[in-house]
Amino acid sequence: MLLIKNIGLLATPQGNTARCGAEQGRIKEYRDAAVLVDDGGNIVSITENGELPQAGNAEVIDAAGALVTPGLVDAHTHLVFGGWRAHEVPLKIAGASYLDILNAGGGILNTLVNTRKASEDELFERSMGFLNEELAFGVTTVEIKSGYGLDKETELKQLRVIRRLNEEAAQDVVSTFLGAHAIPDEFKGNADGYIDYLIDEVLPTVAEEKLADFCDVFTESSVFNVEQSKKILLAAQKLGLPSKIHADEIDPLGGSELAGEIGAVSAEHLIATRDSGIEAMAKSKTVACLLPQTSLYLGKPFARARDMISAGVPVAIATDFNPGSCPSLNLQLSMNLGYLKYRLYPEEILTAVTLNAACAIGMGDRVGSVEVGKQGDMVIWNTTELPMLFYRMGSNQVKTVIKKGKTV
Repeated sequence: MLLIKNIGLLATPQGNTARCGAEQGRIKEYRDAAVLVDDGGNIVSITENGELPQAGNAEVIDAAGALVTPGLVDAHTHLVFGGWRAHEVPLKIAGASYLDILNAGGGILNTLVNTRKASEDELFERSMGFLNEELAFGVTTVEIKSGYGLDKETELKQLRVIRRLNEEAAQDVVSTFLGAHAIPDEFKGNADGYIDYLIDEVLPTVAEEKLADFCDVFTESSVFNVEQSKKILLAAQKLGLPSKIHADEIDPLGGSELAGEIGAVSAEHLIATRDSGIEAMAKSKTVACLLPQTSLYLGKPFARARDMISAGVPVAIATDFNPGSCPSLNLQLSMNLGYLKYRLYPEEILTAVTLNAACAIGMGDRVGSVEVGKQGDMVIWNTTELPMLFYRMGSNQVKTVIKKGKTV
């Protein structure tokens, strides 16, 4: 058992479902609190006002008056890949767009070559290092997408690496199949044929071997249109894989509207989302998973987070860690940008990187809040007040990370 005592402020959202509207900014605050986690890693008691639970011979951590929150949840990463793409930065500085680089064989297609070359063990060791880096930033649950293989062999290799990471890393790891991330050279000019290949040849094995928790698709100009996206997501749903969708990152093609139509668990990026897309997501309660570091890195506008919350869309915030458009594992920087660029309040951002992020990856009943019955995933911070997490930039404010009642 583990007892965390002398918590100056315990700040947490509550519940098992994503918060939206005014509810996104409503959190529970305990003063002079203590949390007891049992041997199974679950929270069994929360007390406040200096009262301590009956803890027996529990290990004790003295928080010394610090702020404690739920462990952070990074709900959107592309963490398993080979190679880097630093050589593309001068091209971007010279004015090349994301799609310009992709159409010239760079971008995702460049990473594809390096990921196909790498062995499963090489990808695993590299990815474990990335997860350890995220852990140091307070991230206790991570979603990872495939999508850098674009053939059956490499997509399955990526997904098997993700499964190994879930088994061996300190964090809980959620797996998303993103075979429809780009069109490989083998299917150049034949996006329909590639979608059929994924549906007929790859998805059945992914489902049979239980290698993914979700299916995602990149709905974007020069990649997959709405009808192609709908086709693969509905096929995946029939195999038991709920939908995610990369939508409106560059052009508003209708991806967010599609997310609402088919009841996607999350729609992600959403830089260029129209009012109709916001309305569709609000109706379906699709979580808007926003990625402010990608906007920063690409010099793009920032998603309409304030409008989404006002319209009743649950908002999550993640990193989008990947080698091309966001080579950053620091979710705390996304939190800073949520404050400065999305103009969200501290309580709304806390919910966005904990409970709403957990719900965006199907984990809201287990993680994302500090409540009796949930996992003992918490961060002790080097501050006593919540706004400091979003105000300070450039420093890792984590003091101690706790996962399932263990310091990690």
